[in-house]
Amino acid sequence: MTQAVNHFALLPLYAAGGTALLVLVMELAFGKWVLPTAVSGGFATIAAAVALALDPAPTFCSGPQCSWIATPQAAVAAVLFAALTIGVLALSAPALRKGIAPPGEFCFLLVCSMAGGVVVAYSGDLITLIVGLETLTLPLYVLVGLRRFAPGERVTTTGASAAVTFFLVSVVSTALALLGAALLYASTGALHLAVLTGGSGPVEALGSVGATLLVIGFAFKVAAVPLHAWAPATYDGAPVPVAAYLSTASKLGGVIALAAVVQRLDTGPLVAVLAVLTMTVGNLVALRQTRMVRLLAWSSVAQAGYILAPLAVGRAGVQAAVAYAVFFVLLEFVAFGVVVALRGPDGDGGELADYRGAARRNPWLGAALVLSFAGLAGLPPGLAGLFAKVTVIASLINSGWGWLAGVVALNAVIALAYYIRVTASLYAPIQPVGIPLITSVADPNLLQAATHPRVAVPRAVAAAIAGTATVAVVVGFAPQWVFDSLLP
Repeated sequence: MTQAVNHFALLPLYAAGGTALLVLVMELAFGKWVLPTAVSGGFATIAAAVALALDPAPTFCSGPQCSWIATPQAAVAAVLFAALTIGVLALSAPALRKGIAPPGEFCFLLVCSMAGGVVVAYSGDLITLIVGLETLTLPLYVLVGLRRFAPGERVTTTGASAAVTFFLVSVVSTALALLGAALLYASTGALHLAVLTGGSGPVEALGSVGATLLVIGFAFKVAAVPLHAWAPATYDGAPVPVAAYLSTASKLGGVIALAAVVQRLDTGPLVAVLAVLTMTVGNLVALRQTRMVRLLAWSSVAQAGYILAPLAVGRAGVQAAVAYAVFFVLLEFVAFGVVVALRGPDGDGGELADYRGAARRNPWLGAALVLSFAGLAGLPPGLAGLFAKVTVIASLINSGWGWLAGVVALNAVIALAYYIRVTASLYAPIQPVGIPLITSVADPNLLQAATHPRVAVPRAVAAAIAGTATVAVVVGFAPQWVFDSLLP
């Protein structure tokens, strides 16, 4: 049967893929202008996604089933992927200007990852979905370890070790997902998501095994237990802007993939177990962290558990899970943006002790980080995070999963311990060496010298933080609009 191809429906992919090729040509031909080209391509992808949302059209159709489907949810996801790419480029701009990372390769790989995210957003069958996920992930293996070292600088293996860890675990998860997809196809003969089932009759057991392997393989992308151990090491070893992309865009791709399959397969008990283990392990281990990026990594593991919880319900919980993921990526990006601003373009995430008193000399950065932590904890003034947790708990209770809602609430209380601890440290005075604390508090000059030094935030970084924080605040006051836009 001949497949119909609608090129207008592919406009977001053309924009993303065309930008990647254009960045490569600009690097080879001129050796400059790659960063503005990549940013412009991100905005072009957003415009294309919006245009397609106004006039939805599927393509690659064989009969009633299509492999590329334009829906409101797909438009929201594509816009988020492009916006996160623009934000990470803004956070990386100071490092790229200093030559810490090669601009051409960095921008090309990041835009290629964005193109994979667009494919995930619009995918209508398992093959397209898995190819999109791998395209989203493959460039990140290189980006994690992509860093130039200045002459005389001691070369460490942290970035390389993080990249190898990420790659090895990803290969295993991809193999599991492909095997699961193959078993599902063998049991049902279907690949399109709209008709995906777990099989029945003699092949039902085969379909159940395939569904289990597929869910576990996709769980890697959201750093869910048991495929979670790569996240802290990889985030901490990667450049902080790349860690921000891993924690937001890569995780969003995993959420979309899981949401696409669990609402059609009977995997509720499996997803519930993954959710409980993921949020509990993430929160308990986060309590013991002493490095900022590792704390954010374990926190994001716990957040993945909150996202997985409503997916255990099936179709009724998908909207709550995706809405939570939207709010999560905004707040998580703000947190990583503040880390980049405070630590500088060539710094790592640092120890938690390095942030003590940081908000005293950098009040607006401190306020942004507090907004992020409050939202992730589900407390005001982070109204987006508060609404997200309420939505998840309400969807579980309404679907008869009250015990899982109780586990979510309990873990949210546990998470308060480390969010409040770090927030309090931001405004705490530091005791100067050899000077009693009471003297440092009494003498304003000593107190000012003891607190975190004031940092000069590059305009690109400031714009990324301010823009994302503003969006988080706006959707916090009007969250129902976001939720309604994700309804089928």
